[in-house]
Amino acid sequence: MQYRVKISKQNIALIVGTIILGFPLMLYGWLHFSRPPRTAEQRELFQGIIYQRRSVRSPRPVLIHIITIDLTAPGVKPFTTPGITKPTTDEAETQAKTVPEFVNEFKLQLAINGSYFHPFREVTPWDYYPRTNDRVNVLGQLISNSNIYSPVESKWNVLCFGANNQAQIPGGEECPYGTVYGIAGAEILVLRGKIQNKSDSDTDKAYPRVAAAIDKEGKKLWLVLADGKQPLYSEGLTITELTKFITELGAHTALNLDGGGSTTLAVATQAGAKLLNAPSHTKLPMVARPVANHLGFYANPVKNIEVP
Repeated sequence: MQYRVKISKQNIALIVGTIILGFPLMLYGWLHFSRPPRTAEQRELFQGIIYQRRSVRSPRPVLIHIITIDLTAPGVKPFTTPGITKPTTDEAETQAKTVPEFVNEFKLQLAINGSYFHPFREVTPWDYYPRTNDRVNVLGQLISNSNIYSPVESKWNVLCFGANNQAQIPGGEECPYGTVYGIAGAEILVLRGKIQNKSDSDTDKAYPRVAAAIDKEGKKLWLVLADGKQPLYSEGLTITELTKFITELGAHTALNLDGGGSTTLAVATQAGAKLLNAPSHTKLPMVARPVANHLGFYANPVKNIEVP
């Protein structure tokens, strides 16, 4: 005996409505579960490049990612975002890209987000600016392949790399003559071994943070990223906490870079660029924000070790 199941138009509408309403929740849940685990880890990503993940529980949960780069290692070479070469009516300096897009486009091994930029808008997951390839302006100096794409601006300090890969954070807004690659950040956190940060405890809130630091000789570079804005997973660091953490690494000089939803670390894999941290763009975890410029690195593979 055969039975025919009759489905009314009301039931069809209810099923479709449930799927439509449930999809955002399922997506949000999947993004949460795809974040890096809150466990400690250390491994060599490439020759001369070490990755560490540290899980902090007090005074709040924070997940911190540290990249240690030996700038003298064979194959290691910095690279920053090239700017727009043709004049534009809006005088834009670069085209926005996510960090994974930057890694894939220039066939890099690793990259982070770089400088602060404008214009910027973040309202909802569908209402934000910039999107990929939108034109934007970098705050502070940007140098790529010895070409200056963004000029010196007051109060935006720089990180600079010479032809021999030596890194400098001179404590000013302009890279020295002969700089091949350079990006700008905000405040100097540590200058020649002395802490510069004097943040007001009332305004120094926990937040996603990015910083670059170097040793005294400019031969070792640390990139430090703290995930944030994700309760119970990672709520971020204050500037004071970030500065203390960096000094404990042994940094001689350090610069605060763009943080917040821009905080992104990506590494090359055989399947394309992969996020190593948990960025939070438009209040969605594991969504990379298109940013104005980036700091990336070429490097040789680790012998007999496959990058996942």
